[in-house]
Amino acid sequence: MSNPTIVEIHNLEKNYGLKKVLHGINLDITAGQIIGYIGPNGAGKSTTVKILCGLISDFDGDIRIFGKDLRTQTFEIKKQVGYIPENAVLYESLTPMEFMEFIGNMRGLEDEITRSKAEALMNIFEMKANLNQRIATFSKGMRQKVLICSALLHNPDLIFMDEPLSGLDANSVIMVKEMLIHLAREGKTVFYSSHLMDVVEKISDRIILIDQGKVIADGSFDELNKLSNDENLEKMFTRLTGNTNHSEKAEAFINAFEK
Repeated sequence: MSNPTIVEIHNLEKNYGLKKVLHGINLDITAGQIIGYIGPNGAGKSTTVKILCGLISDFDGDIRIFGKDLRTQTFEIKKQVGYIPENAVLYESLTPMEFMEFIGNMRGLEDEITRSKAEALMNIFEMKANLNQRIATFSKGMRQKVLICSALLHNPDLIFMDEPLSGLDANSVIMVKEMLIHLAREGKTVFYSSHLMDVVEKISDRIILIDQGKVIADGSFDELNKLSNDENLEKMFTRLTGNTNHSEKAEAFINAFEK
């Protein structure tokens, strides 16, 4: 039996003033997949994620998540969704435990369950000893770990990640990649937006490449590779987006210092 479709996007468009950012995105996403959502800066990746998370409500087109209309049933959808942004404002005067108790209360979790999950999740990142320290003293990577843990507290069925590995050390990156694979095996769906081609290539069941607000490639890496014969996702990315002269640009950059 095939997995159910949990995200349906039909003719999604978004304008910022006179600038059109998304040009008719059409996607169906099934449960248990890791979706790698990639594209150049300004392609519309973060805008798509914020719309799907219910953070941007002004859009054209139709979106259904878990069979519910995103416009009219946003609150119900958010109960099953986790969101990990690249940059988020944390309450720096709080400790990670206090912050996650706050998140847990908003999610309707009992305090005891929240504290237990917070300890378990932070322990995975080897940060249990930091649970009662002020977030203001944390590095970028430590803050990102708190964000990841807080987004998973309520055991969401759909997880949106926008550059989630920003600031993490190498060991933490490896751990997060393994965690995502295990979540997908449990039937969770991960929508992963990133510039890190090697990570997307290794963990994604399906890769969606967006450029100038349009989907220009959609499939598994093997499927896309058969069509293009590119050696890796990075080369496929540069060819499909028309940016193939990186070597010349790098040389010009160095030459600028010699003048």
